[in-house]
Amino acid sequence: MSKPDSLFAHAKPVIAMIHVGALPGTPADGLELSAIEKHAVREAKIFRDAGVHGLMLENMHDTPYLRGGVGPEIVAAMAIIARAVKDASKLPCGVQILAGANREAMAVAHAAGLDFIRAEGFAFAHVADEGIIESSAAELLRFRRAISAERVQVWADVKKKHSSHAITADVDIGETAHAVEFMRGDAVIVTGAVTGDAPQRGDVLAVKRKTRLPVYLGSGVTAKNLKTFFNAADGFIVGSEFKQDGHWSRAVDAKRVELFMAAHARLT
Repeated sequence: MSKPDSLFAHAKPVIAMIHVGALPGTPADGLELSAIEKHAVREAKIFRDAGVHGLMLENMHDTPYLRGGVGPEIVAAMAIIARAVKDASKLPCGVQILAGANREAMAVAHAAGLDFIRAEGFAFAHVADEGIIESSAAELLRFRRAISAERVQVWADVKKKHSSHAITADVDIGETAHAVEFMRGDAVIVTGAVTGDAPQRGDVLAVKRKTRLPVYLGSGVTAKNLKTFFNAADGFIVGSEFKQDGHWSRAVDAKRVELFMAAHARLT
């Protein structure tokens, strides 16, 4: 299996989020799959042309999310869209399927030729909007082996956003990250409390002290605060900052992407 740092052309990659439109059968479903695919590919090309180093797809418009699994209609749709994005961008690509549908994400990544998945609840458990999300590491990695998808890396969130961590309050974020490494994860993702919120720098440093895995920041990184985190993290997953008015649900703003990448280049 390749290591995360071998995927990217840059030592501290910027991975841009593509928030795929509401998929068939979800409450907000309103577009044909071909239109959703076309929109995702258009965003991928904007990101590629602005010089980002990788992409990640997510079904964020599928609210309210199912817990721990999704139907075959979502898996099929995400695989089609993901393959189109991968072919159009020629960049390293990952996928997350909400909420905690990690096996389904692995199946999509394998079928679409993607490079990694973002997993919720890989180690320990937490209470999310959808309910209790439990550790998936053992089942997920056995599934990966069963479908011969070992090339697909698992990047695991720790103390995930939009969640209560009271049930693991006696396990700090560094120990949680250490557990991801022990349970054979490939990278760790640190976030703020909610979408668009930056992580606490102390949390990032605590994770770095406890794991040898690459540590990516998964929310709230902006052109203005990038310098604060640049030396503490191994890469940056950016969503809201690249959208109009900095809101995740709006269209990609090419100018905001260019400004962020220029800030990134100045720190390199």
